[in-house]
Amino acid sequence: MAVTEPAPVAPTSTHEGILRRQSLRESAARTYARSLPIVPVRARGLTIEGADGRRYLDCLSGAGTLALGHNHPVVLEAIKKVIDSGAPLHVLDLATPVKDAFTTELFATLPRALAQDARIQFCGPAGTDAVEAALKLVRTATGRSGLLAFTGAYHGMTAGALEASGGATDVRVTRLPFPHDYRCPFGIGGERGAELAARWTESLLDDPKSGVPEPAGMILEPVQGEGGVIPAPDEWLRRMRAITADRSIPLIADEVQTGVGRTGTFWGVEHSGIVPDVMVLSKAIGGSLPLAVVVYRSGLDVWQPGAHAGTFRGNQLAMAAGAATLAHVRENRLAERAATLGARMLASLQGLAAAHPCIGDVRGRGLMIGVELVDADSAAPDALVPPPSPRLAAAVQQECLHRGLIVELGGRHAGVVRLLPPLTLTDEQAVAVLDRFADALAAAERSTQRRTTTRQSQ
Repeated sequence: MAVTEPAPVAPTSTHEGILRRQSLRESAARTYARSLPIVPVRARGLTIEGADGRRYLDCLSGAGTLALGHNHPVVLEAIKKVIDSGAPLHVLDLATPVKDAFTTELFATLPRALAQDARIQFCGPAGTDAVEAALKLVRTATGRSGLLAFTGAYHGMTAGALEASGGATDVRVTRLPFPHDYRCPFGIGGERGAELAARWTESLLDDPKSGVPEPAGMILEPVQGEGGVIPAPDEWLRRMRAITADRSIPLIADEVQTGVGRTGTFWGVEHSGIVPDVMVLSKAIGGSLPLAVVVYRSGLDVWQPGAHAGTFRGNQLAMAAGAATLAHVRENRLAERAATLGARMLASLQGLAAAHPCIGDVRGRGLMIGVELVDADSAAPDALVPPPSPRLAAAVQQECLHRGLIVELGGRHAGVVRLLPPLTLTDEQAVAVLDRFADALAAAERSTQRRTTTRQSQ
């Protein structure tokens, strides 16, 4: 079904002026603003309204931060309650009723075996700082310095987190193959590909000539997000848990984007049933406000006072909003809802792929969905899969924006269109998202084909 571009309400000088001043004042490092030139002024649930009056369906959700969408009533009420109470908003790491309520609610959602013997470290308000804390923690506890991480990983933008991420160029980290059905590093995919990845890990750790010293820890994502929405196979995750446990290597699960119901279980590790030694949590746990924590086994709690600190680790509004969000997701079984609706959306997208060779793969878990776009006409004769098409992906993103749909790109070559709608997405909204995406894909294909034909004729 074709979806027409939403008609703007008379564009204002406010909209254009703000965008112009942003481009003049902000650094060249800005990212989302380049591909999404909108000026949000109001938002509720899935919908954002720009300064020019146009409305958008937001399937970026603050890069997965907005589990309940924009300005959910339970979040606003929790924030208002703290403000109206006269409670201090900044308390460093002092104990407060708000913090106690947040911690209690968070522990109620954790894997039981971890919650029964856990400690929590409140970090600076970004997920990358929590990653830094986790790496520092396992290095302190083990007395070792090396780290095991995976191809395609993304753990943040600070120095240690970048070292553990897939795009690092100067590292002290041993890089391991992450299972990938579509672009399998061993060229076979499936269970066999995951098995070979696990065997490679075991070999590196057990071979005295591998050049890999005993590491301080292993860090992984239950679903690689920025890497292209690649779910870790459950059996492979269980193997990683067994491999690390047998060798006394702390296992760190980076749940910054996969947590709070996003993948169809409250925490991504619950699909496989593993219990990591450390969990890194941020994004949705703050209910749209900045908050990041590390939760870990008490046996690892050996660092000294002040070993990891941060001025803004006592964000009371974020803790109140976070506790309300965690409770709402738990009480309303939104993780199960994400699993059901996500499976339905995946099936619909897979049906779309059957009619569009430019869709190489559709994958994901829950409401964390990726559509990999490829250049089917440029595949080498001996290639197992076509090359990615970042140009087409960028065109689809822009066509989506024209139709009032906000999506993000990811993957190895920015060739994966990512959908991260809020867990409160309705059936009707899901249909609207899929319709707009299908229409944008068709338009981007036509545009790309026209440009190709023009070049060939010149």
